[in-house]
Amino acid sequence: MKIAIVGLGRMGMNMARRLLQHGHQVVAFNRSADKVRQIESEGAIGAASLEDVVKKLEGPRVVWLMLPAGRIVDEHVTALADLLEEGDIVVDGGNSYYKDDIKHAEELELKGIRYMDAGVSGGIWGLKIGYCTMVGGARDVYEHLEPVLKSLAPVEGYLYCGPTGAGHFVKMVHNGIEYGMMAAYAEGFEIMSASDYGTGFDFEKISHLWNQGSVIRSWLLELAEDAFKDDSDMSKLSGWVEDSGEGRWTLQQAIETGVPAPVIAASLFQRFRSRQDDPFSNRVLAALRNKFGGHAVKKS
Repeated sequence: MKIAIVGLGRMGMNMARRLLQHGHQVVAFNRSADKVRQIESEGAIGAASLEDVVKKLEGPRVVWLMLPAGRIVDEHVTALADLLEEGDIVVDGGNSYYKDDIKHAEELELKGIRYMDAGVSGGIWGLKIGYCTMVGGARDVYEHLEPVLKSLAPVEGYLYCGPTGAGHFVKMVHNGIEYGMMAAYAEGFEIMSASDYGTGFDFEKISHLWNQGSVIRSWLLELAEDAFKDDSDMSKLSGWVEDSGEGRWTLQQAIETGVPAPVIAASLFQRFRSRQDDPFSNRVLAALRNKFGGHAVKKS
């Protein structure tokens, strides 16, 4: 299949490579031309603009966006609405909010352009092992895209999840779960580190051990093993932890539907706390303990 990949970041570039490796024709466009030249050298057809992307595709055209969620995706969808023709297909493979998918689909439908949302998980390892892909939109368009999805994903690694927004909705919840899992692993390693046994523990080996048949084995533990191999006590890193939005959206959905999600909530708030230096709330707590009980405080 001939397909355009717009956005050659860490995910988009490797997705283009994986498609090329599986015999697809890839038209590639990125805001910075150096990345376009790089993937051209690997067999892709470079494009200098969105207009150029459209010219280098044949109908029904497939344009797969791998862009940061929000305004940038909005701008590209609006631009493509004026450039593409009836029957063409736009796929948003980034981490967009599922309610934005509904808006984008309605905007493109006015021009007869089909829209699909694809939640993609795999990170920088996807080129080698494939991308788990969660797809929303019309089933007939999903079936048209299936050769591409099959090439991108590992065996049994893609799924039609339902109508517009369903793919990104499933990916949103996936990422919320991911927040909680990572927080639990981090807390467990800290409990071990703070114990009387802590100085004798080899966390690289413990991570490896837990992946040998234990009930908490996972790919995240494989990554933990690699991380401890690189930095056994994590002394090279700051404790600052960013969030990219999906955890917040998952909690918003939980609130809207009245579903308790204490683990995901705590893991998101833990990330907020990681970005604070001596937070105001902790100083208020210290002051209150001092006032009601005369407990000792440390002066700044």
